[in-house]
Amino acid sequence: MTSANFDPLIHAQHRLQICAILALTDEIEFKIIREKLEVSDSVLSKHLKSLEEANYVQLTKRKEMGRQRTWLSLTVKGRVAFKAHVKALQNIVDNVSEST
Repeated sequence: MTSANFDPLIHAQHRLQICAILALTDEIEFKIIREKLEVSDSVLSKHLKSLEEANYVQLTKRKEMGRQRTWLSLTVKGRVAFKAHVKALQNIVDNVSEST
Protein backbone atom coordinates (compact mmCIF):
# COMPACT_ATOMS: atom_id res chain seq x y z
CA MET A 1 0.00 0.00 0.00
CA THR A 2 1.25 3.46 -0.89
CA SER A 3 1.54 5.93 1.95
CA ALA A 4 0.22 9.43 1.41
CA ASN A 5 3.14 11.79 0.94
CA PHE A 6 2.63 15.23 -0.52
CA ASP A 7 5.53 15.79 -2.92
CA PRO A 8 6.24 19.47 -3.71
CA LEU A 9 8.45 18.45 -6.64
CA ILE A 10 5.60 16.63 -8.36
CA HIS A 11 2.95 19.15 -7.32
CA ALA A 12 3.99 21.92 -9.73
CA GLN A 13 1.28 22.04 -12.40
CA HIS A 14 3.31 20.88 -15.40
CA ARG A 15 5.24 18.25 -13.45
CA LEU A 16 1.99 16.85 -12.06
CA GLN A 17 0.59 16.67 -15.60
CA ILE A 18 3.78 15.01 -16.87
CA CYS A 19 3.63 12.36 -14.16
CA ALA A 20 -0.09 11.78 -14.75
CA ILE A 21 0.48 11.23 -18.47
CA LEU A 22 3.49 8.98 -17.89
CA ALA A 23 1.62 6.94 -15.27
CA LEU A 24 -0.77 5.80 -18.00
CA THR A 25 1.92 4.28 -20.22
CA ASP A 26 5.29 2.61 -20.20
CA GLU A 27 6.89 5.19 -22.46
CA ILE A 28 5.87 8.25 -24.48
CA GLU A 29 7.64 10.56 -26.88
CA PHE A 30 8.75 14.03 -25.73
CA LYS A 31 6.81 15.83 -28.47
CA ILE A 32 3.51 14.21 -27.44
CA ILE A 33 3.81 15.51 -23.89
CA ARG A 34 4.91 18.91 -25.19
CA GLU A 35 1.80 19.07 -27.36
CA LYS A 36 -0.54 17.91 -24.57
CA LEU A 37 0.86 20.50 -22.15
CA GLU A 38 1.03 23.18 -24.84
CA VAL A 39 4.49 24.32 -23.72
CA SER A 40 7.77 25.02 -25.49
CA ASP A 41 10.63 22.54 -25.67
CA SER A 42 12.60 24.60 -23.14
CA VAL A 43 9.77 24.72 -20.58
CA LEU A 44 9.19 20.98 -20.84
CA SER A 45 12.92 20.26 -20.69
CA LYS A 46 13.26 22.30 -17.50
CA HIS A 47 10.49 20.34 -15.77
CA LEU A 48 11.85 17.03 -17.01
CA LYS A 49 15.32 17.90 -15.72
CA SER A 50 13.88 18.40 -12.21
CA LEU A 51 12.04 15.09 -12.39
CA GLU A 52 15.07 13.33 -13.84
CA GLU A 53 17.37 14.66 -11.10
CA ALA A 54 14.99 13.20 -8.52
CA ASN A 55 15.12 9.88 -10.43
CA TYR A 56 11.38 10.09 -11.12
CA VAL A 57 11.67 10.19 -14.91
CA GLN A 58 14.00 8.47 -17.33
CA LEU A 59 14.82 9.94 -20.74
CA THR A 60 15.92 7.65 -23.55
CA LYS A 61 17.19 8.97 -26.88
CA ARG A 62 16.77 6.78 -29.97
CA LYS A 63 17.28 7.36 -33.64
CA GLU A 64 14.17 6.65 -35.68
CA MET A 65 13.74 7.37 -39.37
CA GLY A 66 17.01 9.32 -39.35
CA ARG A 67 15.97 11.64 -36.50
CA GLN A 68 16.87 11.48 -32.86
CA ARG A 69 13.81 11.30 -30.65
CA THR A 70 13.48 11.46 -26.89
CA TRP A 71 11.25 9.00 -25.07
CA LEU A 72 10.12 9.46 -21.47
CA SER A 73 9.07 7.02 -18.80
CA LEU A 74 8.40 7.07 -15.08
CA THR A 75 10.92 5.14 -13.03
CA VAL A 76 9.75 2.81 -10.28
CA LYS A 77 10.64 5.56 -7.79
CA GLY A 78 8.63 8.04 -9.86
CA ARG A 79 5.57 5.78 -9.98
CA VAL A 80 5.68 5.27 -6.21
CA ALA A 81 6.11 9.01 -5.58
CA PHE A 82 3.28 9.91 -7.98
CA LYS A 83 0.87 7.41 -6.41
CA ALA A 84 1.74 8.68 -2.94
CA HIS A 85 1.22 12.28 -4.04
CA VAL A 86 -2.16 11.49 -5.60
CA LYS A 87 -3.15 9.71 -2.40
CA ALA A 88 -2.10 12.74 -0.33
CA LEU A 89 -4.18 15.01 -2.57
CA GLN A 90 -7.13 12.66 -2.22
CA ASN A 91 -6.76 12.78 1.57
CA ILE A 92 -6.85 16.59 1.45
CA VAL A 93 -10.00 16.53 -0.68
CA ASP A 94 -11.61 13.92 1.56
CA ASN A 95 -10.86 15.99 4.68
CA VAL A 96 -12.40 19.09 3.11
CA SER A 97 -15.46 17.12 2.02
CA GLU A 98 -15.92 15.68 5.51
CA SER A 99 -15.70 19.08 7.19
CA THR A 100 -18.34 20.75 5.01
